[in-house]
Amino acid sequence: MRTRLLPLLIVLMAGVLLALGFPLAGSVAAREQQRVVVDRIDDTARFAALAQFVTAGPAAATTAEDDERLSTLRAELRRYHDLYGIRAGVYYRNGRPMAQAPGDWRLPETGDGAEAFDEALQGRRSHDPDQVWPWQQGRLTVASPVVRDGDVVAVVVTDSPTPQMRTRILHGWLVIAAGEAAAMLLAVGAAFRLTGWVLRPVRILDTATHDIATGRMQSRVAAASGPPELRRLARSFNEMADNVEEVLEQQRAFVADASHQLRNPLSALLLRIELLALDLPEGHEEIASVRTEGKRLAQVLDDLLDLALAEHSTTDLKFTDIAELATDRVDAWLPVAEREGVRLSYEGPTAVAGWADPVALSSALDAVVDNAVKFTPAGAEVVVSAQPNGDTVAIVVADGGPGLTEDELARVGDRFWRSGRHQNINGSGLGLSISRALLTAGGGSIAYAPNEPCGLRVTITVPRTGPH
Repeated sequence: MRTRLLPLLIVLMAGVLLALGFPLAGSVAAREQQRVVVDRIDDTARFAALAQFVTAGPAAATTAEDDERLSTLRAELRRYHDLYGIRAGVYYRNGRPMAQAPGDWRLPETGDGAEAFDEALQGRRSHDPDQVWPWQQGRLTVASPVVRDGDVVAVVVTDSPTPQMRTRILHGWLVIAAGEAAAMLLAVGAAFRLTGWVLRPVRILDTATHDIATGRMQSRVAAASGPPELRRLARSFNEMADNVEEVLEQQRAFVADASHQLRNPLSALLLRIELLALDLPEGHEEIASVRTEGKRLAQVLDDLLDLALAEHSTTDLKFTDIAELATDRVDAWLPVAEREGVRLSYEGPTAVAGWADPVALSSALDAVVDNAVKFTPAGAEVVVSAQPNGDTVAIVVADGGPGLTEDELARVGDRFWRSGRHQNINGSGLGLSISRALLTAGGGSIAYAPNEPCGLRVTITVPRTGPH
């Protein structure tokens, strides 16, 4: 969820910064150009004031006073051009020059210069020329009218180079870009903190859910951080977990109490059956059948009590030599296998370490080996092996029995379930359920698969890394 939420926040924050940055960049460019335009308007106003006193027209004879004023204007324009590199000129309404610098500069007939000249002829100063951007090689033209007796008699035009202005705009943009980058870094950091704050309760909730799903019913969620909605969800989850744990505890207690309480009357009943058998002829079939069913019921009650204890017990994980434990269990079951005519052996390394509860793992392995020996016909083989597999250790018990179908494999391990083909074999259908409960409590698992060419392949898995 973090990988999906974090890019979304970063994209949104980047969009906000860009939405603010582009108008700000445009404002910086407009401000720099406006400052240049204002300076040029002031310069053109000064030249217009000088040209206002040159009374001679473009075709009229000039007086000495006009010549002196014109010379002054030309000198000012030359100094202005030499000092700033800006072309400037005063032009009559017909476009003929009154004075200009440099001397060969003429008023453009088209483009921004012509538009500014026409605008000034109407009595308006240039105040809003087209924006010049840093990647453009344009020039900035500003015109101002020369007014005498209310009429426009000439126009002052300045044509400025823009490299310095474009450089200043670019520097301003670099400052904005640096600020945007710093703001983006802060936004990314804030996004990380925000997603962590929002998702921390979700991660804790996910961990607690996994713990409960794997049998650690005491796991709960601390509802002290995160958004209010997630805190309410955490409190609701804790209430649900409490109710589920209470129901399961009641169920375990009922099974354990029922199994324990039924043992006494069942024992008394079996004792009375034995007393009645003394009065019946030797080898009576009915009394033998009753004895068998009574012993089977006693076994079921014992298995129910073992299952309740397995589901309720806590595990004591230890760093264990799994291969040695598997070898010991094979040696313990050899007499039974020899009695049934089954070859039982261990194959694999002599030392494979893993984390497990030795007592629980031994009990689970006993149940699996018992089933394998029980369902394997005489002359066939049962092989137990232990192999490391990445972060886990796998104990495989492969038998040569009839095996199970796909539908039966989906149900094997369920409580009281037995294949219809094996109803005549002693058992309660709880052995593998007890094994699964013992393994799950210690972080292990049990799986079933067909064995080639025939039989069942049971894989018990325990972790190789210790508990956190």
